[in-house]
Amino acid sequence: MRKQLLTTTTAMLLAMTGMAFAGMDEAKQFLDKEIGDLSTLDRAGQEAEMQWFIDAAKPFSGMEIKVVSETITTHDYESKVLTKAFYDITGIKVTHDLLQEGDVVEKLQTQMQSGENIYDAYVNDSDLIGTHWRYQQARSLTDFMANEGKDVTNPNLDIDDFIGKSFTTAPDGKLYQLPDQQFANLYWFRYDWFNDEKNKADFKAKYGYDLGVPVNWSAYEDIAEFFTGREIDGKKVYGHMDYGKKDPSLGWRFTDAWLSMAGNGDKGIPNGLPVDEWGIKVDENSRPVGSCVARGGDTNGPAAVYSIDKYLEWLKKFAPAAAQGMTFGEAGPVPAQGEIAQQIFWYTVFTADMVKDGLPVVNADGSPKWRMAPSPHGVYWKEGMKLGYQDAGSWTLLKSTPDDRAKAAWLYAQFVTSKTVDVKKSHVGLTFIRQSTLDHKSFTERAPKLGGLIEFYRSPARLQWSPTGTNVPDYPKLAQLWWQAIGDAASGEKTSQEALDSLCAEQEKVLGRLEKAGILGDIGPKLAEEHDLAYWNADAVKNGHLAPQLKVENEKEKPITVNYDELVKSWQK
Repeated sequence: MRKQLLTTTTAMLLAMTGMAFAGMDEAKQFLDKEIGDLSTLDRAGQEAEMQWFIDAAKPFSGMEIKVVSETITTHDYESKVLTKAFYDITGIKVTHDLLQEGDVVEKLQTQMQSGENIYDAYVNDSDLIGTHWRYQQARSLTDFMANEGKDVTNPNLDIDDFIGKSFTTAPDGKLYQLPDQQFANLYWFRYDWFNDEKNKADFKAKYGYDLGVPVNWSAYEDIAEFFTGREIDGKKVYGHMDYGKKDPSLGWRFTDAWLSMAGNGDKGIPNGLPVDEWGIKVDENSRPVGSCVARGGDTNGPAAVYSIDKYLEWLKKFAPAAAQGMTFGEAGPVPAQGEIAQQIFWYTVFTADMVKDGLPVVNADGSPKWRMAPSPHGVYWKEGMKLGYQDAGSWTLLKSTPDDRAKAAWLYAQFVTSKTVDVKKSHVGLTFIRQSTLDHKSFTERAPKLGGLIEFYRSPARLQWSPTGTNVPDYPKLAQLWWQAIGDAASGEKTSQEALDSLCAEQEKVLGRLEKAGILGDIGPKLAEEHDLAYWNADAVKNGHLAPQLKVENEKEKPITVNYDELVKSWQK
């Protein structure tokens, strides 16, 4: 009896504690201090949305949940600021852990394999969409919102406002993840150096065309050669920046769509079909049938080999010598130091770090000396193909999480992506997920200080940037193979062709094991018969596809550049 009394008292105290925290007064304080006009909703709309969260959260007030994401500025803001606001408003206490990306995937894998509820929700890359759809261990959010999660789904969520919705939708037409942050890899260049009259005249005299944003890799290569070794502002500068250390981050360098820039795979937005930018081919039922050219894939085809050859050549010829021993994280800050003319593969997540006062790449008025633009494409690239990578860290609910905890986590996920919060959060992290946020007047005002970020995200060009697609059946298993294979080429242990032959063979071993196990049913791998490149190219052409393409004899095509300011004007039209 005494134990029952204590339990009842504890429950009452929890309920009272929840009531003490959950309320409109707390919401109004949050709106006053943190949000203000930085929202696509007016004040009445903000308060109405907060009232919905207060009401929907009542059954979960006093609950403590755990979520996890990788460590970037956006998630740091959520973890430090938005968890507190959410607790004050709803009474639900969220521990939002920040881990390295690889550790997030490891925790996710462990929960999927063991069924143990480690976290109540994960922000993991939409690169896992093929994994989540095939393994069916993540909840379909489409089904969840219509059924058991209907009472905790914000009527103002507006899924169609999310610019990355197609990235998190599987071939079955269902949404499996909700984007929380997005950033692209784009071309970065020193706008001031490109507009210098002497540089322009010298470049035109040497190459016979105008210095400008390179449209193709031939022009990028010429510009890299032109700037490397040149002295500007008393410093020797370089025409290219990259990294080459054998490290997991070297894998991202290539799975994050370096091959698509070269022209690997097929036409198709958001990803090539039937062959994606990883070179993995699927049949009409979305079953992976191969990775190697011998099975109709393109991981070791001429476009992929060309992409690795160019990566290695440019790293050696045009980047600082130290770059060959750097990881992604070490190489990221280097362009801000003022000695790099351009970088073909630069993540917009670094934007906030590149506009800080006092940097060599920032003017006295706070405007950047640099700009970002669409990446140039390789000789195998054709119109209609994706052109680059976009990271889309997205909320994922696993079926192993109990319903009540999943519902509470879903409320938090919607809170940090809500129209009330999203504009302010986007100003902090510059990782856009909503069209309405991109259209907000505050970003029109801030655009001149962000080096083309807003112009790019508002442009039609944005649609050619996308994450890994649904052809990849098991992202954690397959992604780890890439850095080891590319590392062999970067170190000189293997040629580009040898490294990619090994990579596609290793990928097919994984596909073969999944096929043999039969755990993915009729959407799992089913390896095709082997034939030569000519056979599969003819088959692709016959069916209106591209990949695998035959080798182009002259891979140094006619270089093309465009004027950056004219490019931006064309977007605005």
